[in-house]
Amino acid sequence: MKRMKLSISRGIPRFVFILGVLSLICILSFKFYSLKPFLILDTKHIYSTNSHLSNRPQIDILDTVIKNIEHEMTNIRDSQEESPHALRYASFLADILGLIESAKSGGPEPEVVTGSNRSQLAHISPEFFLTEEIRKYIRIKPNRLGKQNFMGANGTFTSIGHACFSMKQELEEYMNYDVGDICNDDWKLAQRLMVHGCDPLPRRRCFSRAPQLYTKPFPFPESIWSLPDDKNVRWSQYKCKNFACLAASNTSKGFFKCSDCFNLTHHENPRWVIPVYPDPASNSTPDFRITDILDLKPGEIRIGLDFSVGTGTFAARMREHNVTMVSATINLGAPFSEMMALRGIIPIYMTINQRLPFFDNTLDLIHTTRFLDGWIDFVLLDFVLYDWDRVLRPGGLLWIDSFFCLKEDLEAYLEGFKMLRYKKHKWVVVPKVDKDDDREVFFSAVLEKPPRPF
Repeated sequence: MKRMKLSISRGIPRFVFILGVLSLICILSFKFYSLKPFLILDTKHIYSTNSHLSNRPQIDILDTVIKNIEHEMTNIRDSQEESPHALRYASFLADILGLIESAKSGGPEPEVVTGSNRSQLAHISPEFFLTEEIRKYIRIKPNRLGKQNFMGANGTFTSIGHACFSMKQELEEYMNYDVGDICNDDWKLAQRLMVHGCDPLPRRRCFSRAPQLYTKPFPFPESIWSLPDDKNVRWSQYKCKNFACLAASNTSKGFFKCSDCFNLTHHENPRWVIPVYPDPASNSTPDFRITDILDLKPGEIRIGLDFSVGTGTFAARMREHNVTMVSATINLGAPFSEMMALRGIIPIYMTINQRLPFFDNTLDLIHTTRFLDGWIDFVLLDFVLYDWDRVLRPGGLLWIDSFFCLKEDLEAYLEGFKMLRYKKHKWVVVPKVDKDDDREVFFSAVLEKPPRPF
């Protein structure tokens, strides 16, 4: 009884406490003993409930309790009160709400589609995460001082990608580790989660594995055009076990679009310096030289993003012109991120799924090649281009480099670029003749973002 009075006196209203007791009674009536926590308001929309549950009156009671608790949690979230008990109270409500939702959604778990059919998901598993580290990570973290922090929040609201709920098994495997120990060698699992939309991933409280015999990287500028020391990469997850293998002239390793990217002398060194003419009989090329592009805005291109498939050669060339580029990449069959870092290029490890981690109107240049191609959905292209537009400053340049697609899709893709209403500095379409197939074309352009409103 003393504990009950103490809890109520510390900021938990009496009616909520009664609702909590009522919720527990309802849970027992359903014989559902899971204590899996619920941590977000929109679970009833994220998780599909079992439409075959019997005992309709009890379900109606649960619906009423859920509605009242959600209303109370919304009031807490919208409130500017700096009560030291507010976040503790919200966490209490979240736990109660989780128990109720668990009871309501009890029953057989729907089948979760895996592998190549992930895009066909029609619903998400009603089960909550069982792994303790996931539950701890996504729980609201109230501020220790009991008041708003310098960012204006009463606590920290950590998040995970929505697709993580449909990849419950993989995510729980990823989060199954001993706190303070060495992490598993499971970066490929993490990347698979990211690529399939479980992005952002939760943080982990374990130490990442490092190469056993890491050596000092080559100094700049030697590092730019030298293959790094093999000791500086963990090779266990790759077909090739050294950089010489990756640089060898065969296409059975690494990512097929970048099978020659590790050949720094013959393949990479001439790029963006010497144009390649796909058809020797023609004077047209999709390649632009870096010097020609920088001359469009003398002294104005200082920082930018290279969203491409490669080993950082574009950023390396731009660095020679005192332009700082970050290069977005993932490790598709080869250590692209490590290669960039060892060359002295900044690799940003991110997928197409993510909103760019830059503020509005901050970058001078965005460059892309071997990435935006004819595989991309038209609506997805819109989302990507609008996000790129967001981070480009007025007067910044968007360099679309050797985009290739089917001829019948060309006009639809060009309309996607035209909708930006950018100033055209360069715009060229040439045949793609590297295969015995005349159905594909290359498109390249350099476009300038205008001030807005137009």
